[in-house]
Amino acid sequence: MDFSKEKDMRQSDLIIPYQEPAAKGDNPEFQSTIASTLPMAAVFMRNKYIGWAAVLFSLQSWLGESEETRKSNGTPGYFNVGMALTSLLVTYLPLFLPQPGARVASQTGAPAPAPGPA
Repeated sequence: MDFSKEKDMRQSDLIIPYQEPAAKGDNPEFQSTIASTLPMAAVFMRNKYIGWAAVLFSLQSWLGESEETRKSNGTPGYFNVGMALTSLLVTYLPLFLPQPGARVASQTGAPAPAPGPA
């Protein structure tokens, strides 16, 4: 059977031109908001896990920036990374600079004596 001799059944009036679908990516405004909000939450709550999440999220959003996002967004991606690293530094600061008057519980010493009846 020779297919080259068959009649072409396509109708030119039914042809629909290709239109590229709209991109369904993350909203860059939302990514920028989260990347700048997480470091502030880590500083206020002094939570190391939120600080690490802020660093990872800001790195991800900085590396995933497109030219279009760079033009429309006011804050550069490396600024969000710097804020996240600063928030991580603040959360670990009490380990290196303990507050004066703060008692550190001893792991090997005997517990403090309980006051007796007066």
